[in-house]
Parts: sequence; C-alpha cells; structure tokens
Amino acid sequence: MSCIVCNQEKLSKEFAPDNASDECDHASLTCLRCLVNSVEKNGKCPYPGCCQEIRKNCEQIILFKEILAQMFTKYETTYSPVVDSGSEETCINVIGLTGESTRIKYTPNITIRELKQHIHHTLRIETSKQKLLYEDREMINTSPKGRSATVGDYDIKANATVSMVVCLYSIPEKFNKVVFDLYWGYPYFGRDYLNASCLMYSGTTFYGVCDFANEPHPSIRHSGDIMDNRNRIGHHKIEVCIHNMPSAITHLFFTLSAWKSPNLSKYKRPSLKFYEASRPEVSLGNTTFTHAKHSQAVIMCSMSREGGRWEIYELGKLSAGNVRRYGPLKTSIARLISTGI
Repeated sequence: MSCIVCNQEKLSKEFAPDNASDECDHASLTCLRCLVNSVEKNGKCPYPGCCQEIRKNCEQIILFKEILAQMFTKYETTYSPVVDSGSEETCINVIGLTGESTRIKYTPNITIRELKQHIHHTLRIETSKQKLLYEDREMINTSPKGRSATVGDYDIKANATVSMVVCLYSIPEKFNKVVFDLYWGYPYFGRDYLNASCLMYSGTTFYGVCDFANEPHPSIRHSGDIMDNRNRIGHHKIEVCIHNMPSAITHLFFTLSAWKSPNLSKYKRPSLKFYEASRPEVSLGNTTFTHAKHSQAVIMCSMSREGGRWEIYELGKLSAGNVRRYGPLKTSIARLISTGI
C-alpha cells in the first residue's frame, strides 16, 4: 500500500490509524511520517485537497509522534521502493481496512463479479464474503436492469480506490444469543488489561455503549474481567440477545482499547471469536489482528442489519480513544457508517 503523499510503499502499520482532525472527511491514506512532517512544517493536513489546519501539539499528533518513535527505532534504515508514477497503465485499487490491497487493470466494462473474482484470486477472500464500497455505495453484482453490473455503472474512474470489508458470518434467524469473546495475551511481565466495548448505533445516531461499567439495554451484557492466569490470556465477553434488541438498532461495533498503555504494543495478538451461547465449543468465526499494536484501539468487527438479517463484518479499523475517552472511537465509527459499512 502506498502513501498518497510521498507515493512510497509502506507497511499498514506505518499509516496513521485515523485522521489528525475530526474535520478531515477523507480516508486515512497518509503515512505517519508525511502527516507529522506536514503538521510540523505547515500546520496543515497534507492530504491532497484537504489543507485542514491542525495544531502541532494536539492530542492526535502527540499520539502519532509516540507511534513513530516506537516504530522507527527498528525501521529507520529500511528501504522503501518508490512507486513508478511514470507508468501509463491505469488500474482500480482495492484496499481493505486492515491494509490488504490489490489492483486490477482498469476498463469501464469490468463487471463487479470479475472484480470480486480477481480479489478472490489474489487475496484468497471468497467472493460471497466480499462487500465492496465506492463513494458510500455498495457495489452489487446485478444492475437494476437485471444485467451484470460494471464498474462504469458506479462511475468508477481510472486509478480510483474501492474499499472492501469481509463478512465473517450471516446469523441465522433461529439464533438468539451470540457471545463475542474479545481476548488478548498478557504482556511479557505481569498482567494487564485491555477493555472490550460495544458501541450501539441507530443509523448514524449513537445509542449507547456497553462496557465493564455500562449496559445501556438488557439485550446486551458485559462479562467484566475474565483473567486466565495459567494461560496468560485476558477475556472480555459481550453477550448479545438478538431477539430482544431494540428495532431501531442497526449497528453494533466491538472494540478493544488500551487502558493504561499509550497503545496495544505490549499485548499479544488481540483477537476475536464468536459463538452461539448454547454451544460455546462451536466457533462461528474468529480473527486476529497483528497490525494494531501501534494504535490505542482497534474496532474489531461490526454486527449490522442487512435486509432484516444480522451479519458480522471483520473490520480491524485502527483508532485513537479508549473507555475513558470514546470521542475518537465514535468519530472513526461515524466514518465507517458513512461509507456504507
């Protein structure tokens, strides 16, 4: 994945986990170094066409500097190849929230099915589990006229970027209680806590948060700390009673965030698994995020109503914020919802 400012190929962890200002309404496609340098020199966001003024000592920039200081003690001398901007070949870029990416040669007649098949071939993600988004619209296989939809139907231009999220599971209607087990490995020395939270939304409107201290509705419950000292793994489990969920609720976002530490770097393999409450031995899905260690929080997954049915989507979206300061997490989630997730 290349930075939109310096055009250098970067690792996913070298990108800012979020925009530096709540006023920036673009995707976070700028590497940390370019973002911090621009704010230091010009006091502005470097994203093309943005130029939002940002204070050098604002909380986000301080956090980004801390991330850079930890990260580049290792990578300062690493060579990053420059993308050849002189090529005349045009393409469509596909980028997932966790940094996985691919590209395909552009023609306006490529069908959405062909695009998904290319993603399956290169990223090994089943076509049925892909949700592609462009300018707040989901790209579906069939046009309103009943023919195969093309990228031209969505007015996608050459070198445009399409976003992708992955559906982990479509919940059968007969299921009632689903448990989300968010867990992490202890630090190398001692034990410490991450915090799992579930932020509830009705459309774009924030409804409430379920965490160790709050349960906004009887349909959702938090376990509190479950610490497995023998295996050195901490758990927070959130149980969702689907049939009792208020009809207005459309999205649940499950997050893990650092409590005392500035980021997740000392916690091993923040992970998620989920299962039907009556059959905890049968996992319905699981995922682990290794790219999140330099972020203060990670939005692990969402549970969203799709055509009357609940579906669980893998996100892995990095964010600032924690249980003492939900504002940055709400901002990150609002951007996710605005893109159609």
